Amino acid sequence: MDRIQVTENAKKYVGDSAKKEEGGLWETIKVIIQALLIAVVVRTVLFQPFNIPSGSLIPTLLIGDYLFVSKYTYGYSKHSMPFSPPLFSGRIFGSEPKRGDIAVFKLPKDNSTDYIKRVIGLPGDRIQVIGGVLHINGTPVQRERVQDYTTTDLYGRPVAVPQYRETLPNGVSYYVIERDNNRGYWDNTDVYTVQPDHYFMMGDNRDNSTDSRDEASVGQVPYENLVGRAEIIFFSIDESASLWRPWEWPQSIRWGRLFEGIR
Repeated sequence: MDRIQVTENAKKYVGDSAKKEEGGLWETIKVIIQALLIAVVVRTVLFQPFNIPSGSLIPTLLIGDYLFVSKYTYGYSKHSMPFSPPLFSGRIFGSEPKRGDIAVFKLPKDNSTDYIKRVIGLPGDRIQVIGGVLHINGTPVQRERVQDYTTTDLYGRPVAVPQYRETLPNGVSYYVIERDNNRGYWDNTDVYTVQPDHYFMMGDNRDNSTDSRDEASVGQVPYENLVGRAEIIFFSIDESASLWRPWEWPQSIRWGRLFEGIR
């Protein structure tokens, strides 16, 4: 009788343990699912991380900068969501970008590649570059020559290039560089008239930026293609280092750029 009772108690214990393990596994799965859902919501509605893979916005943004892009600033389109599902057209809760914003957008050619440039031209504007000087609606944009900026040439060698402080009509001011000293391919252009619901985008590295000046590659950007506005650099590492080799970070992290606002 005692042996039977012990056996039944053992079975009951094993059964309870299995149920607890099953319950614990299910709780873990639920936590993971909830975390993933929260991450998707944050990425879709609030902020998306973005890294800078090219030097088109030097000196404002450097290769190896990691930043947060606010999704809510311009409202939401299908491009606000991962993989741009065709759930609706246009934008909801839309707010127009301001001249001088640094914005992430989907390349109009394929509606999938992420690009990041500065908003220069608004709908109806006439944009032209003459001798390296940006003109908006027939008026040259104010720019002041400042100390040369040290960057690298096509072979990775350090080189000092002309740098200017450019100020847009609305007062937004930032630095641009002219690697080819106002003699670059895109330093003299025709007049571009910005279409309705489109924006004219340019990089701050004027002679090394594929942007709206190149109509075959980028062209003007539809309002719907805007993803968000660049807000803050949360991490920055020298382009010669690797994010996956953390032992190099103490020497490679650009500590002065961490948590720097983007203008």
